[in-house]
Amino acid sequence: MTDERNAAWLRAMPWVFVVIWSTGFIVARYGMPNSPPFTFLAWRYFFSITCFLVWIRLSGVQWPQGRLQWLHLAVTGVFMHAGYLGGVWAAVKVGMGSGLSALIVGLQPVLTAVWLSSRGGHVSRRQWLGLSLGFIGLALVLARKFEGGVEVSVWSVTMATMALLSITTGTLYQKRFVTPCDVRSANTVQLVAALCVTLPLAWLETETAQWNVEMMGAMAWSVVGLTLGGSSLLYMLIQRGAAAAVTSLMYLVPPTTAVIAWFLFDEAITFVTIAGIALTALGVSLVVRPPKIVA
Repeated sequence: MTDERNAAWLRAMPWVFVVIWSTGFIVARYGMPNSPPFTFLAWRYFFSITCFLVWIRLSGVQWPQGRLQWLHLAVTGVFMHAGYLGGVWAAVKVGMGSGLSALIVGLQPVLTAVWLSSRGGHVSRRQWLGLSLGFIGLALVLARKFEGGVEVSVWSVTMATMALLSITTGTLYQKRFVTPCDVRSANTVQLVAALCVTLPLAWLETETAQWNVEMMGAMAWSVVGLTLGGSSLLYMLIQRGAAAAVTSLMYLVPPTTAVIAWFLFDEAITFVTIAGIALTALGVSLVVRPPKIVA
């Protein structure tokens, strides 16, 4: 029975990750107006580290072995937490629409596949087709976000591009260099590195955080749901799966966010959005579907 439960959890893990990661929209909606980006992220990392340390202490979890592994984890933490989240939040804070920022970061699966191909990794024609269909579907889902124009500046585009390069580099680096270890201790090392990079940027911000109900709710969920839950699942997915297949799941985040926003905020879902969701799902299924074994 235990083996069956473990197998069921492994099958469900990617979809649980997508749902949790999609709630980042809720955090941004409630947290962004009440705090500058790097201040919010610094507090998020601090509270997350505290929770992980308590969890590690109570569970008796082992820390990563060797200085080199600590260094590799620190590098991934800088890219996947500080670089990715910092870039997205900074871009949206200075006026870039959530649709454009999501579309730019949505290039991650394609960028990952291009890198793997250039390094001799195998990306099949079916997977390339899936990546293309997924991105087209992503654009359709986000089409409404572009109505009325989008504020774009050199700074916002730079920050969004930094987020794209950071999450892509961090994913590939972790898959290549990080030896599998307990996700709780590994995530703690990553978050400490992210905090060290983010804290000086937070000190430079002149706006102060407003600790109202919306801010505290956004912070609580970003720590418990997104970091302890979502980031931990992403770490495990990268360790267990092929990079192209794992990153293709990111295509499903904006469609899932659109459904959550419809449910919570009554945001309209148009026919174009539904078509985009279907196309995105088809594209991801082509990427993650295991190849047929010819007898």
